[in-house]
Amino acid sequence: MSQAGGGSDITSRIRCFLSALICAGTVGFATAAAAADVTVFAAASLKNALDEISTTFEAETGHSVSLSLAGSSLLARQIALGAPADIYLPANAAWMDYLESENRLVSGSRRDLLSNRLVLVAATESTAALTGFDDPALFDHLGQGKLAMAMVESVPAGIYGKSALQSLGLWQDLAPHIAQTDNVRAALALVAAGAAPLGVVYASDAQAEPRVRVLAEFPARSHAPIRYPLARIQGAGGPAVEALFHYLQGARARDAFLSAGFDVIAE
Repeated sequence: MSQAGGGSDITSRIRCFLSALICAGTVGFATAAAAADVTVFAAASLKNALDEISTTFEAETGHSVSLSLAGSSLLARQIALGAPADIYLPANAAWMDYLESENRLVSGSRRDLLSNRLVLVAATESTAALTGFDDPALFDHLGQGKLAMAMVESVPAGIYGKSALQSLGLWQDLAPHIAQTDNVRAALALVAAGAAPLGVVYASDAQAEPRVRVLAEFPARSHAPIRYPLARIQGAGGPAVEALFHYLQGARARDAFLSAGFDVIAE
């Protein structure tokens, strides 16, 4: 990615800072996982919902939960290398397919749990307005700044975003302006902090951050359906794992997911 100007330097430093936080969390993860009854590896976009769900689950059952929240690609690679995950909940099917090909999933446990939508956001105080993605004002609002997105070749939100921009004929012009982050919440943070004027995130992320507002929703036809599959990981066992796996599909969790801006896929 080309870096030019003070704004780009700020974006780069924020990205490095966020990356360092994720790496630090990864290093310390094994200790936290060892102390918990059940460990969930999940997409960063699920943070608010899973924080609420794990809190109510712990209160109702007495079991303890450890959440490892990051980009789906990073988590899948960690699981493939033997990280002690019990349940995996990524933001697209491709990384679940990868773990399935590595024989890391409990047979028959996989199912689609949630769906989401993709949106373009700006900071709340921004005066930006769009009539649609064909509005030339999009480039005026971006100016010399960056369009914050999760990594477009590996992180689901970035993959969906790139596909949508390609479908709308915008990718070639916008690609030089993109600031890629390790996960979608990091992209959201850049916009919320004013380090990037625009960002591509999930609708649930925009709902979770009061410092951003939605400028436009990407047409559903512009990208593959956004699905969050759920599965248990090989080697996971015990009453806590089984209980949380079913709890995530139950009424309490459903209400939390809906409240956080997700759609729940009925089986």
